[in-house]
Amino acid sequence: MSSTVSMFERNRSFAKSFSDADLPLVPRMRTVVLSCVDARVDPAHVLGLALGDAVVMRNNGGRVTKEVIDELATLAFMVGMMDGDRPGPFELVIMQHTQCGAERFADPAFQHAVEQQLGIDVSVSAITDHEQSIRDDIERLRGAPGVPGHVVVSGLIYDVKTGRIVEVVPPSALG
Repeated sequence: MSSTVSMFERNRSFAKSFSDADLPLVPRMRTVVLSCVDARVDPAHVLGLALGDAVVMRNNGGRVTKEVIDELATLAFMVGMMDGDRPGPFELVIMQHTQCGAERFADPAFQHAVEQQLGIDVSVSAITDHEQSIRDDIERLRGAPGVPGHVVVSGLIYDVKTGRIVEVVPPSALG
């Protein structure tokens, strides 16, 4: 059986008891979680998020790329427009994880092969030290045009063996 068929069956079960039609556009926690695409690292499960709690963005390594910066700037702008002249709290949680496939992106031979075969530069997603990667990503955000200084950012590392998260960077406003 195709996994799509299985997902449709699961959705029918989900829809039978669906009661969240009136969720607001702005998530309850006013939070965006940036995490890795790895199937072992689903932020809803790891952080106990319910539908409507947070926006979840995922990419290779849970890294702050140009695309992530553009999305964050757009979301912050939209929330700011909805808040009027007094922007409310807006948080970003960057969550990387142990045993991440993006660690392979640090290998120059792998980077070269991806560049040659696909024309994609994976160096921005490369991870050699998760704590430093998170700190670098936060600094990239500080200098990003369009991301307001009132955005509160924190950094976590999820351990895929224990299921626990460790705070690397406590919540702090970018500005």
